[in-house]
Amino acid sequence: MKPYVGAIEQATLKNGYFRQVLFTGKHSQLVVMCLQPKEEIGNEVHGNVDQFFRIEEGKAKFVFDGKEEHIAGDGDAVVVPAGTYHNVINASSDKPLKLYTIYTPPNHPDGTVHKTKAEADAAEAAGHH
Repeated sequence: MKPYVGAIEQATLKNGYFRQVLFTGKHSQLVVMCLQPKEEIGNEVHGNVDQFFRIEEGKAKFVFDGKEEHIAGDGDAVVVPAGTYHNVINASSDKPLKLYTIYTPPNHPDGTVHKTKAEADAAEAAGHH
């Protein structure tokens, strides 16, 4: 397993895919994401995974446990503890939301690329996060 070294801000801003895994280690995973205007990840919970988010472009609305809401923008970080229901929604009606996230431990198969939310949903339905 090789270390990841890269210009994460540039990689995040250049990414146009819904989800792209950049690095998978034994204990963590680095993923860049791009949500289209008003698109959302969908309400989810990870029982054993803490998740760190950093917003690089756009405005994100985070919803925790279906009720607590926070707006995060460029340069903001959000950490979601394991066991917390969460949704990330692109708060903009005309601009993409670009972020990266770190899962500890990894949550997706190494090398995962989901070009669209629909592709991600289909993979999840088939049992491949």
